Amino acid sequence: MQVIFMGLPGAGKGTQAERITEKFGIPHISTGDIFRAAMAEETPLGLKAKEYVEKGQLVPDEVTIGIVRERLSRPDTKEGFLLDGFPRTVPQAEALEQVLEEMNREINHVIHLNVDRERLLSRLTGRRICRSCGSAYHVIFNPPKVEEKCDKCGGELYQRKDDTIETVATRLDVNIQEQKPLLQFYDVKGLLRTIDGEANINEVSEQISSVLRDIL
Repeated sequence: MQVIFMGLPGAGKGTQAERITEKFGIPHISTGDIFRAAMAEETPLGLKAKEYVEKGQLVPDEVTIGIVRERLSRPDTKEGFLLDGFPRTVPQAEALEQVLEEMNREINHVIHLNVDRERLLSRLTGRRICRSCGSAYHVIFNPPKVEEKCDKCGGELYQRKDDTIETVATRLDVNIQEQKPLLQFYDVKGLLRTIDGEANINEVSEQISSVLRDIL
């Protein structure tokens, strides 16, 4: 079971990824996590990636793909994997195909959690953080008992600068444009499976599970 997970920030990928890995016994491979691990372990590719990161530059595709290849070669992926955060571009998707072909494997499904832009704005801009203890709240989904006060320590709640409407809207629009050609790429190949990410958490999980059970 080789699956790619796609969705905009705030679509709920993290929550659903946890459920998928628990239910189907495949590892959730986040490119952010494997980058940090490779750099911490100081692997040859990890050291190369670190050079670019420390300079504030984008890590070249060949380094990124190499790190992904190493992770997909590990024993825990024998029964499959859930790949999250990669590929981000069509050239990366084509490179991933080549890597998997060398392993005699292929992508079975590309799960796309689809959520309306305005709904995502509401989700992402509603987050509030306690200045004292760092506890997280959401004005709609997880509000504090007393407005603007932390339930745990009574500290003041605030909104991070990167959670403002202007910042979030820009981030979403960039992601939407970047995602379009990749969704089209996998749609043409017949691999794209669009899931209604606006349903409640359990319903979304069941939609995904229904798709993945077809592979078994």
